[in-house]
Amino acid sequence: MSAEAIAGDVPQTAAAVSGAPAGRGALRRVAVMGAGSWGTTFAKVLGDAAASHDAERIIRVWGRSPEVVADIAGHRNTKYLDDAVLPECITATTDPAEALEGAQLVVLAVPAQSLRGQLAAWGAHVPRDAVVLSLMKGLEIGTDKTMSEVIAELTGLPRRQIAVLSGPNLAMEIARSQPTGAVVACSDHETAQWIAESSTAPYFRPYMSTDVIGVEIGGIVKNVIALAVGMCEGKEMGDNTKATVITRGLAETTRLAIALGGDLTTMSGLAGLGDLVATCSSKLSRNHTAGRLLGQGLSVDEVGERMTQTAEGIKSAAVVLELAKRHGVDMPITAGVVAVLRGQLPVDQLEPLLLARQLKSEGD
Repeated sequence: MSAEAIAGDVPQTAAAVSGAPAGRGALRRVAVMGAGSWGTTFAKVLGDAAASHDAERIIRVWGRSPEVVADIAGHRNTKYLDDAVLPECITATTDPAEALEGAQLVVLAVPAQSLRGQLAAWGAHVPRDAVVLSLMKGLEIGTDKTMSEVIAELTGLPRRQIAVLSGPNLAMEIARSQPTGAVVACSDHETAQWIAESSTAPYFRPYMSTDVIGVEIGGIVKNVIALAVGMCEGKEMGDNTKATVITRGLAETTRLAIALGGDLTTMSGLAGLGDLVATCSSKLSRNHTAGRLLGQGLSVDEVGERMTQTAEGIKSAAVVLELAKRHGVDMPITAGVVAVLRGQLPVDQLEPLLLARQLKSEGD
C-alpha cells in the first residue's frame, strides 16, 4: 500500500493545507524531549509534515548525550536510526530549558520510569499554554499511573492540554518514510485534531480519539504480550501458538481497558490490534526481541546487557498485573510473563500458562 493510500483520506481543511491547524493556530515551535529512536523519528515526522504544507517550523530535540545531540545537529541520529536523514528544521541541545523555550507542543519521549524524575528536573520550563504529547508506553512503578496521569500531576496542566499518541509505530520503519497510521488521543477533540493535522506527513496518517485511557492501555499491555510472543519464538513454537497468544492477549488488553473506562472500539483499532500485531510480529520490536532472548534461556539481567534500548514491557508487566488484580480482571498471559521475569517460573514451563483459563465462550 502506498503512502498516498494511507494518507489520502486526511481531512483537507484550509487549516491543514496551510499548516494552521484548527483551534490553536499554526504550530511553529516544538520541543521533543528525548533523543532516542522514537523521539527523533517523531521529530522527523513533524518536520516532514511542515514541509508538505509549506509551513515554517522549528523543532528542538533535547538529549542527554552530547554525541547524539551533535549527530542530530548534523541531521542524523546514526546511533538509533542508521542513515536516515533528518529535516533541516530540526536542531538539538543538551539544555532542556533551551529546548522548551517558546514551545507550543512538547513531545515527551523518555523511558516511562524516568518520566517523574525528568519532569521534576525541567518541568517548570514547560510553557503553561503548551500542549504536552506523550509518546511513552508504560505504567509507573509504585503508583500504577499512566504517563498522562504522571504528566498531569507533575505539570499541573489541565487534561485538555495533555495528549497521547500510539499505534503500530516501529520507529525505524517510519524513519525510512514507510507508511503507517497512528492515533492521537486527548479529552479535548480540538486539541487532538490540532496535533493530528500538525503531524500529517505523506507517510504518516494520524487519527483522532478522546479515549485517552484506552489508547494508553493498548500501548502498555501490548509490550507484555510481545514478551510472551517473543518467548514462544525463542522456544521455536509455531505460528499457531503465536497467533493464539496475540489474539488472547488482545482479549486481556480489552478486558483491562474496559474495566478502566476505555472504549471497546479502541481495542479493535490502530492503538489496540494494530499496535499489538506490529509489536508482537516485528524483529524491530524491543519487547519481541527481549522475549525471544528470554525464550532462548537468557536471564533478565543478560537481556538488559544485550539490548541497547529499554524494553518497557519488562518493567511494566508486574504493574499491569497488579492493576488487573485490583480491578478483578483475569490476565493469565500477563501473569505467566511476570512469573518468568521474577524467576518464579522457568520459561520452559510458560507454555501451559498461556492458555490457562477455564473453558468458556471466546468473547468472555
